[in-house]
Amino acid sequence: MIEMEYNRSYYFETNPEVSNNWVPFFFHPSFFKTKIINYFFLFFFFLSVYFFIIINMFNSLRTVSSIAQRASLVARKPLQQQQKRFLNIHEYLSVKLLRDYGINAPKGEVANTPQEAYEIAKSLGSDDLVIKAQVLAGGRGKGTFDNGYKGGVKTFNTPEQARELAEKMLGHKLVTKQTGADGKPCNAVYICERKYARNEYYFAILLDRKSAGPVIVASNQGGVDIESVAAQNPEAIITLPIDPKVGLTKEIALKLAEDMGFTPKGQQQAADTFLGLFKLFNERDATQVEINPLSESSDNQVLCMDAKLNFDDNAEFKQKEVFSFRDFTQEDPREIAAAKYNLNYIGLDGNIGCLVNGAGLAMATMDIIQLHGGKPANFLDVGGAATPEAVKAAFEIITSDPNVSSAFVNIFGGIMRCDVIAEGIIAAAKDLDLKIPLIVRLRGTKVDEAKKLIAESDLRIFAIEDLDTAAQKAVKFSKIVTLAREANVDIKFA
Repeated sequence: MIEMEYNRSYYFETNPEVSNNWVPFFFHPSFFKTKIINYFFLFFFFLSVYFFIIINMFNSLRTVSSIAQRASLVARKPLQQQQKRFLNIHEYLSVKLLRDYGINAPKGEVANTPQEAYEIAKSLGSDDLVIKAQVLAGGRGKGTFDNGYKGGVKTFNTPEQARELAEKMLGHKLVTKQTGADGKPCNAVYICERKYARNEYYFAILLDRKSAGPVIVASNQGGVDIESVAAQNPEAIITLPIDPKVGLTKEIALKLAEDMGFTPKGQQQAADTFLGLFKLFNERDATQVEINPLSESSDNQVLCMDAKLNFDDNAEFKQKEVFSFRDFTQEDPREIAAAKYNLNYIGLDGNIGCLVNGAGLAMATMDIIQLHGGKPANFLDVGGAATPEAVKAAFEIITSDPNVSSAFVNIFGGIMRCDVIAEGIIAAAKDLDLKIPLIVRLRGTKVDEAKKLIAESDLRIFAIEDLDTAAQKAVKFSKIVTLAREANVDIKFA
């Protein structure tokens, strides 16, 4: 304003013929002889630039919004059978950890042979015992073994019965609602005391994204499927977020025991159990501690009747004991093979094999495949340090799935060079004699070298630069191969 007033005074002093009362000074033509015009020009110039940027931002936002809407349509179609990335250990090992933290559980031991089952049942000195198939899946009690025997959890009274039951379970696959049709092998059985509960409860500690910390989920309706309780009687579920900085205090634990319905005599022991479980959760880097049922006996003892513990894979370097409990026989062999080459693999139930670098790009690739009507067969991230050998191993893993009818490689070369990927692709196509169409999209570091390698390989590899077009091709080829297989027609893309 000071500069404006100065220029205004200067203008009227040098232009006395202009009336101050009749014409605003900035409308008069002679005003443009003054230096204030510089400020006006600068002002309008920057204002124009500002509006130009704003308009382009809105156009970009519309584009992003369109992409987000398409992605949301895909997100509404959940991927089936997606496996979670954490360590899951057997019940008998979970009970061992509980006892290490002073938490009460029924006496029991694990047996790997029918004779061991007989000896353990005899040593427990009770005529009221339970045998449980050690399989990493829920619904064991209602499962069926591949030999036709029904039920992975049985009660018995004598050591002879323990041996007989173990013979029917050990060495056979148990099929439950969580294992899939193939089932999982039962290599051990857990034999423990049978306890009679006055009341049964549900207790779990989980990691909660919403509260950014641990959350306790509890109910006075234990011993049953907690999902059914939540659906039919949500008021019976207690959800209690825990401040990670404060932890679970004795006062909170006692109040929780009271709210869950423990008897006055059992509340103290229940609170101590909660505190012990929370300590285990923190010190062992657990992602889940689930006790179902948590029971109170007629003499007010609080017992963890069944335990399910999961642990963060990222804590393997400091949780050596816990990760020594890992049972590879219960895992997808493709995931085990991928781990040897530091590949991140998760098997799904689709038919388009995916090989991508970076989790974000992998998710986007799966989304765009679904957007065009296909279904991804896997999540496979080769990372940024893969070698040609690792890429070849990735193809071996992908093609080991009999449902895969096309393969889609989508690489953005940053740390991961495109020519390295190309070398692995060519080696895999030659050595594995691929009989499925291979669609490759490479962008980024060393992409020209990669294209040259593919072009000179004389292999039938479909190199496509546009992501949308490449995804459409992968889906179309997959449908062609699927139809050919159904018609028992042999086709080869090579």
